[in-house]
Amino acid sequence: MDFQLSDDQRALRSGMRDLLGAVFDRDRMRAAVDRGGAVDRGGAVDRGLWRELGVAGSFALRLPEEAGGVGLGLPEAVLLFEEAGRVLLPGPLVATHLAAGLVKGAAEGEAVVTVAEGGGLPVADLAGADAVLVGAHPLSGEALRDWAAAARPIRSVDPLTPLHQVEGCESAREAFGPLRRAPGLVAATEAHPGALRSTGALLTAAEQLGSAARTTETAVQHAGAREQFGAPIGSFQAVKHLCADMLARTEPARGALYAAALTGDPVEIAAAKLLADEAAVRNARDCLQIHGGMGFTWEADVHLHLKRAWLRAARWLTAAEAEEILAADLGPVAPLYGGSAGQG
Repeated sequence: MDFQLSDDQRALRSGMRDLLGAVFDRDRMRAAVDRGGAVDRGGAVDRGLWRELGVAGSFALRLPEEAGGVGLGLPEAVLLFEEAGRVLLPGPLVATHLAAGLVKGAAEGEAVVTVAEGGGLPVADLAGADAVLVGAHPLSGEALRDWAAAARPIRSVDPLTPLHQVEGCESAREAFGPLRRAPGLVAATEAHPGALRSTGALLTAAEQLGSAARTTETAVQHAGAREQFGAPIGSFQAVKHLCADMLARTEPARGALYAAALTGDPVEIAAAKLLADEAAVRNARDCLQIHGGMGFTWEADVHLHLKRAWLRAARWLTAAEAEEILAADLGPVAPLYGGSAGQG
């Protein structure tokens, strides 16, 4: 079986990279960071940027052509979200993509849709959102205004991700349904809440992979340019090991992500999310280490990748939840020294 990207998939990824280079380059990203500051001020999503993404088909990518979509699948969506993760593209991209067939205007980028996962998690990008997915059900209009009446802005570690705490949505995370497989479980469809959460976890993992790859490249570039004691710091063994470790985390996560996108298997998605979260967080930390003190400064981009990675790791599927899914899939564990399970 050939798991290499097709020419069309490479062209799709290249086109997305070119688009983001035109509509959300580093200067625009830094301008957005400087406007937001370190504390959430309830900023809304850039509607112009959202429409650009909609025109490019980012949100309607998996809708059937007869429904006005592009008619592609999860493997192609993963490639687009990977590119979004590389540039720290802000906004509720995953939720709007998932809502393309549920909320009017979402597919075209005319509507901004966020998600309330419950479990005490704050809601991202609530200010100015046209709809919110609560469970598998979108709320909009008067219903949304009533639901969000108790929302209060809270401090966000990521200046590009404003957060609100909303009372009364503690059970929404459970409304998405469990991802773990059970005997006789029918394959989930997009109409099933569990599938919605599963796809959200996969696309979030793709963003994490893009961030992990970007911080790896940034670290290698800095290690080759920065000199100490008359030599590039990349020539020092400790720095070489850090860069090698970053690559060794990124590529297994990539393989797991692409495989999960092909199969759509909930257990493989859990593994991909677990690996991608680890790669994004630990790579950003190692990249900071290679940059030294300057990596923590507001002017650097490295700390932004770490902050976004922390937020994404808590979304859709946490490490603890992914580990539970993987453990449950292993089935009963045979005792090491004979006898039946549960005996002393």
